[in-house]
Amino acid sequence: MPRSIEKVRNIGIMAHIDAGKTTVTERILYYTGKTYKMGEVHEGTAVMDYLAEEQERGITITSAATSCQWKDWTLNLIDTPGHVDFTAEVERSLRVLDSAVAVFDASEGVQAQSETVWRQGQKYKLPCLCFVNKMDKTGADFEMSVNSIRDKLLANPVCLQIPIGADNGFKGIIDLVGLKAVYYKAEKLGASFEEKDIPESMADEVGKWRHDMLEALAEFDEELMEQYVHDEPIDEGLIHKAVRIGTLAGKIHPVFCGSALKYIGVQRLLDGVGRYLPSPYEKPDIEGHLPTDAKKLITVKCDPKKSLVALAFKIMNDKHGDLYFLRIYQGTLKSGTRILNANKNSKENITRLFRMHAGSREIVDSVKAGDIIACIGLKDTYTGDTICDTKNPVILESITFPETVISMSIEPFSAVDKEKLAQALTVLRKEDPTFKCKLDVETGQTIISGMGELHLEVLQHRIVRDMKVNVRIGKPKVAYREAITQVSQAEGKFIRQTGGRGQYGHVVITIEPLLDETGHYAKEVAFESKIIGGNIPREYIPAVQSGVKEALASGELAGYPVVGAKVTLIDGSYHQVDSSEIAFEQAAILAIQNVLKEAGPVLLEPVMKLEVVVPQADYGAVQGNIIGKRGMITDTWVHGNMRVIDAKVPLAEMFGYSSELRGVTSGRGNFVMEPSTYERVPEQISEKILSGY
Repeated sequence: MPRSIEKVRNIGIMAHIDAGKTTVTERILYYTGKTYKMGEVHEGTAVMDYLAEEQERGITITSAATSCQWKDWTLNLIDTPGHVDFTAEVERSLRVLDSAVAVFDASEGVQAQSETVWRQGQKYKLPCLCFVNKMDKTGADFEMSVNSIRDKLLANPVCLQIPIGADNGFKGIIDLVGLKAVYYKAEKLGASFEEKDIPESMADEVGKWRHDMLEALAEFDEELMEQYVHDEPIDEGLIHKAVRIGTLAGKIHPVFCGSALKYIGVQRLLDGVGRYLPSPYEKPDIEGHLPTDAKKLITVKCDPKKSLVALAFKIMNDKHGDLYFLRIYQGTLKSGTRILNANKNSKENITRLFRMHAGSREIVDSVKAGDIIACIGLKDTYTGDTICDTKNPVILESITFPETVISMSIEPFSAVDKEKLAQALTVLRKEDPTFKCKLDVETGQTIISGMGELHLEVLQHRIVRDMKVNVRIGKPKVAYREAITQVSQAEGKFIRQTGGRGQYGHVVITIEPLLDETGHYAKEVAFESKIIGGNIPREYIPAVQSGVKEALASGELAGYPVVGAKVTLIDGSYHQVDSSEIAFEQAAILAIQNVLKEAGPVLLEPVMKLEVVVPQADYGAVQGNIIGKRGMITDTWVHGNMRVIDAKVPLAEMFGYSSELRGVTSGRGNFVMEPSTYERVPEQISEKILSGY
C-alpha cells in the first residue's frame, strides 16, 4: 500500500477496564478490511486479545499492535489494557504514539482507571478524541458522560455528535457538523447507514448542542468566528479546520458517540481520527542527547532522509525469536542493517522487519520515520533502549515505570524445572519492565514482584501453561519500604592494613526526611555533597554516593529499601596512598548503617486508591468492610441505582478482596484500585510484621 507519512496516524485506544476498547478496535479492524469476521470479546474471539489468558478473562493484558487502511489514511493502532495491573503496557504504548482515542462507558462516564490513562496521555501531550461508547446500555447518559470528562479530567470536551435516544431506544447519531441524522443498519453489521433530516422533536436540543460546539470552535478560526457572530451559514470545511487546530493544540477534545457492540458510530470515529489527529510530521521535534554527554542535546526530526533514530518500546517472546517493537522517529530502517544500541554501546543486526496485525505479520523491506513496526535479530536490547545509526549515536529519553507493590515466592518442583524456570523468568523480565525477580539469600527462594495480584497471577499462568514449568507459589507479600523520622549524623571509617598498600576511607554524613509536595515521604532518596576544599578528593564523591545508594537499598528494620531521605556528605578525610574508590564506598555503607539506627526508622506500606461501585442496598456493609481494613473513605456519590465509594486502603488488607466483595454484594459489586502513596504502618501492626521478619 502507498504510505505517505502525512497520511499516517499512530493512535492508541485507551480506557477504563470494560469500557469497550477492544470491541471498538475489533470494529475498526472489520471496517478497515483487516478482518472479514467480527471478533467478540465476550465470546473470546477478539483478534486483538489473542493470548489464551486474555480470551479466558475477557480483558486485554498486552498492548496489541496492528496496521490498517481507512480511506486514504494508514492507521498504526495499539489497543492498550484497561486494568491497572498492566499500566506499564499503557505507559510504554502512549510514549511512542502521536495521539489517542479515549473510550468511555456511557452509563459510567469517567471511571478511576480512565483518569489514570488520561493522565498518562497528558504527560506525553497527546491530542485526544473521546468516544462515548455503550449508548445502548441500561443507564446510558450522554450528557453526564460529557460533564464527567469536563469535571473529572479537567478536559475541554466539544461534542461533534449527539445520540438519538439512549438505552434500548438508541437508534443512531446526529452529526452536529453536517446537521444530519445518521441511522445504522445492524443486519449489515453497521457497514451501511442512511442519512436523514434531523427529527423535529430534537430540533431545539440539536440547536443548543451546535451553538455550544460553534462557540468553542470560534476562537480557533477567524473566518468561522466572523460567520458565527453575524449568524451566517457556516461552511463545514471551516468547522473541520477549527476542530483540527484546537485538537492538535490540546485545547479541545472532540466527542463522538455510539455503540461499538451494535456497530453504531465507529466509521465516523475513524473519519475523525483521520481528519483531526496529527501525522508524525505534525508532532513537535523531540530531543535526544549524546551517549557521552547528557547535556549535549540533539534534535530528532521526523525526516526519512536523516540518520536513523528509533526507540524499542516492547519485546515479545516468540517461537521464531524475540520480536522487538520499534517506533522510528528519524531516518529509514532496512532489513539486514547493522545498527547501534546507544544505551548499551553495542552493535546489533536487524534481520527482518514486519508490519504487525495483532498475532500475524507481513514482511517488509524498509520502514521510514513515523512508522511503528516489529523486527527480529536484536539480542541485547531492552524496553526503552534507543536504536540508531552506528555513525551518529543518540539516546532518547527512556520510558519510566512505576515501582512494584506486591511480591511472592516461586519455587521449581525439580532440578529440570529449576533450569526452565530461570529461562522463563529471563524471558518475562525482558518482556515486562514492571516484573522483577531476585534471589532471597537467607531463604534461598526466588521472589517475583509485580503491580498487583492479577499481574502476578497472569505471569504465573504463563510460566506454567505457556512455558511448561512446574512451580510452587508462595503467598503474596507486600513491598514495604522504610523511612526515617529524625535528622541524624554519623561517620563511617573503612581502614584496612594488610602489608603493602592498604585501604583508607572516612566520611561524615547527615540524613534527614525528604517529603514530596503532598506531605508524604518522597519515592526516592537524594544525595548532596557539601565537601569544600580537599577533605575528600572530588574523584571519590561518586563512590560515596554509590555506597549510600547500596546501603539504603537494604534498610535497617527488615531489609526493605529506604525512601524519602536526603543524605548529605559534610566531611571526611583521605590518605594519599591508601585511599581508593572501594574504600570510600565501604566507608559510606558503614556510615549509613550507623546513621539509620539513630534516625528513628519506621516502616511504610503501599496505600491504594480504591473505587468501589455497589448496589445502594449493600452500601453500608461495603463501607463497614472498607473501614475494617484500615481504609479511609474520601468520597461517595450516587450513580443511577448504584453507589460509588472512593477510598484509600493499605494494600496489605486487600488480598482476596474481589471474592469478599462478590460475597457481600451477591456478585453485583466491582472495584478498581491503583497505587497511591506510601504511608507509615501503625505501631502494633509494624511490630507484628517485624517480629515475623
